[in-house]
Amino acid sequence: MKKICILIAGFMMGFVSTGFSADDEQKPRLNVLWIYLEDVSGWFSCYGDPVIETPHIDALAAEGIRFDRFYTPAGVCSATRSAVITGMMQTSIGAHHHRSCRSQFRGQALGPDYDRNVLAEDVVLLPMLFRSAGYYTFNEGGGKDDFNFEWDAKAFYDHRGRAWNFKGAKDGSEWTGRAEGQPFFGQIQVSGGKSGKRVPKVTDRMTVPVPPYYPDIPLVREEIAHHYDCLLYTDAMVGEIVAALRRDDLLDSTVIFLFSDHGYKLHRHKQYLYEGGIRMPCIVRGPGIAQGRVRRDLVSGIDLAPASLALAGLPIPEVMEGHNFLASTPTSRAYVIAARDRCDYTYERIRAVVTPRFKYLRNYLTDRPFMNPSYKDPWPVSRALRAMMAAGEMNETQQIFFGSEKPPEELYDLHNDPHEIRNLAEDPKFAEVLEEHRAHLASWIAETGDQGQAVESDAGLLATLKRWGDRCVNPEYDRVRPVYDAWKASQTEASEDENANR
Repeated sequence: MKKICILIAGFMMGFVSTGFSADDEQKPRLNVLWIYLEDVSGWFSCYGDPVIETPHIDALAAEGIRFDRFYTPAGVCSATRSAVITGMMQTSIGAHHHRSCRSQFRGQALGPDYDRNVLAEDVVLLPMLFRSAGYYTFNEGGGKDDFNFEWDAKAFYDHRGRAWNFKGAKDGSEWTGRAEGQPFFGQIQVSGGKSGKRVPKVTDRMTVPVPPYYPDIPLVREEIAHHYDCLLYTDAMVGEIVAALRRDDLLDSTVIFLFSDHGYKLHRHKQYLYEGGIRMPCIVRGPGIAQGRVRRDLVSGIDLAPASLALAGLPIPEVMEGHNFLASTPTSRAYVIAARDRCDYTYERIRAVVTPRFKYLRNYLTDRPFMNPSYKDPWPVSRALRAMMAAGEMNETQQIFFGSEKPPEELYDLHNDPHEIRNLAEDPKFAEVLEEHRAHLASWIAETGDQGQAVESDAGLLATLKRWGDRCVNPEYDRVRPVYDAWKASQTEASEDENANR
């Protein structure tokens, strides 16, 4: 962190112009607020969903810009959050494995050889850039920092709340801890799809739409309807945040970014790279932002950091891979990339290339099905789905994901097949399109040095085994399993000795 702090002092030497002039320095600086939604698919009425009404989120869209083609860098929280806060793909900075770089896990110390990830000296993190420019920084819901690299919370934030959701801003949390007139950069983590039992059952379970890739059973309907209920709670929370900004005379000086880290928790969405996992809501509202606009150009989650800096009149470090998508003439993306790597103990490697019309998926590990053993397995809906798989009770469309095979490549026409169920990868009519997307992926891997192309280090595999134990069944762990078995035996022996000496 000391090296990073030194770099901040000189980061003006390498930056991309933001389009702000010297005259702008005399103007009051804008506040930047990220309303960061957890596990939230964009089933809001402003996005055309007919099941529920989300008036507060709809109002943000009406007063700002709604982005229809916003894609997160990954389908899981820690990889996405690591990418978004740096403006760089998680695969570029070694932060692609979910919940990596943690010396402590659920009360257990992993020892000195855990999968430590120290960022390169030129990677300067967004809150530190704002703070070095005199901004007050905060994160309400600090339990969801969830970064897969070494970082110092004290260097990041002036205030870091530990609990989910908005706390009112008048009780010493959120923006009220700042000096009078001091601009702020803040994040409010809204529990969203993880709101659990706190949300009442409102949505009719019998009328929710069931996508064709799911069997239409009560447990699936319950999961879908529950997510709609969570979105109603999320909308109310957004309304409280906007009302407090208005109450405290901050709304007119604050640019609000509302976006989600990835899709809702059910299979094929969260952790995966289909549209339901990575195509997320994104709305920007505030001074200088056009009102009532809808944009359908491709935007990546790594674009949020440079756009936020530009709005504040701050330089954008050249090392950032994201673009300022709010510039007067934004860079048009030919494609966006998303990556799936290890999630908890489930070892996987998938890459997605999204162009304006098509989606290409490269599945590297075809020796295992999509329904790899995962943390979702104990859920009642998971048990029901696996029972249907075993009994041969799923149709051809449902077998695409819930079957025993995984194709090496997938290609979908998103205009005509939004559910991504007709794989065109072997259709000769789309051979040229397939080659184009293969070339995009190869170019991106070469340019960014995708660190996920190699199997995780021994330290990383061993740390994962220490975290998850016998649930690590994928073959990647075999090379370090003897080391883990010896470590586990030593832990058992030490525990027995301690009990004997009591």
